[in-house]
Amino acid sequence: MDITIHSSFLPHDDPEAALAFYRDTLGWELRLDVGYEGMRWLTVGPVGQPGTSIVLHPPGADPGITADERRTIAEMMAKGTYGSVLLATSDLDDTFERLQAGDVDVVQEPTEQPWGVRDCAVRDPAGNMVRIQELR
Repeated sequence: MDITIHSSFLPHDDPEAALAFYRDTLGWELRLDVGYEGMRWLTVGPVGQPGTSIVLHPPGADPGITADERRTIAEMMAKGTYGSVLLATSDLDDTFERLQAGDVDVVQEPTEQPWGVRDCAVRDPAGNMVRIQELR
């Protein structure tokens, strides 16, 4: 069986701030920008990797979500505990310098982890944890 991850979803609460982070700071490309009833879904992905995408979505758009659940999601996003993604790069130091130049919320500078990876962590504008590990 040949199965790959095509898209993952992360919430956003400000589409322009999300674009500034994923497109302008990370250097990814915007693939789709879909609006519906005042909401926007943005599909972004690394240049040259058309099979891998992240869909940045309005967190309360699902029709089955209650008002209480929307409040809980908003609270979790504000704390940075709702969404996360793990990315990888061949040059963590260069990537981290670019992130710092983009004035991101740094959670952890590049660090050798006890489990054998070297990584860093930042938050995107919606509070999602973005960990980036170095490929070895």
